[in-house]
Amino acid sequence: MSLPAEFHEMAKRVSNWGRWGPDDEIGTLNLITDAVVREAAAAVRTGRRVPLALPLQENGVQSGLIPGRINPLHTMVQINQEIFGPGTVATSDDTAVLGLQAATHWDALTHASHSGKIYNGRPAATITAHGGAQFSGIDKAPHIVSRGVLLDVARAHGVDRLPGGHAVTPEDLEAAEELAGVRVRAGDIVLVRTGQMQLYLAGDTHGYSHPSPGLSIRTPEWFHARDVAAVANDTLTFEIFPPEIEDLWLGVHALDLVEMGMLQGQNWNLETLSTACAEEKRYSFLLSAMPEPFVGATGTPVAPVAVL
Repeated sequence: MSLPAEFHEMAKRVSNWGRWGPDDEIGTLNLITDAVVREAAAAVRTGRRVPLALPLQENGVQSGLIPGRINPLHTMVQINQEIFGPGTVATSDDTAVLGLQAATHWDALTHASHSGKIYNGRPAATITAHGGAQFSGIDKAPHIVSRGVLLDVARAHGVDRLPGGHAVTPEDLEAAEELAGVRVRAGDIVLVRTGQMQLYLAGDTHGYSHPSPGLSIRTPEWFHARDVAAVANDTLTFEIFPPEIEDLWLGVHALDLVEMGMLQGQNWNLETLSTACAEEKRYSFLLSAMPEPFVGATGTPVAPVAVL
């Protein structure tokens, strides 16, 4: 089934193909300049640090909804082993098998494709079984440190958690801006809180996965207009699931990753950050969200920290 004309019209409006040249592989991360980072550092006032990652554990957020995306399987391969002989210093080592998008993660620009293309018009066939992503793999992402802005949509609506059928619209984002008293600007990393994470934290993994609130198909144009560097939220699917437009699955993924070249983050725990921002009455901060540089990977675990 081909993508609807409405989608292709939106794609033309948000496309960044060629904006930073034909060889570009990082998209909107180009917007995080030295000047942006200097201004982001000025957002630190108290030094309060808020971690945003979920634990990497076997009973994680993956419920089988997404094929092949497994929760971490942790195994000890050495336990107090004196590898250099009796009486020497003993060491313990671990190994893990996990989906790179298993828990709190970034999607690389190559995580999605449409019409046979990935970001900047390259062929989707450049992603192979043995080599992974030849272009725009997560290892190509530079240092991801910028000003973070929490758009607490749930709090702006006066609720702890948005209902499963709620599509977060540009109007919602602007209402959350008004609550925060801040305006999203070029180079920012935007964190959108729906409150959906509360279900997983309460032990309801299946309820967390679907139905789920998430970003509307209308939001990519808002992020494009604001020159946002990256967006993350507190849901499994990032966009509203099931979708707003019948049979247009992962349309927001395609617009953000493929057309705009904007990284997406999912399964970010924004609950403590929501409380901290409300207590301090400010919703911008220095955000460090460095990707693990898996060569050729289409996503990576991340352990972000907001510094207020």
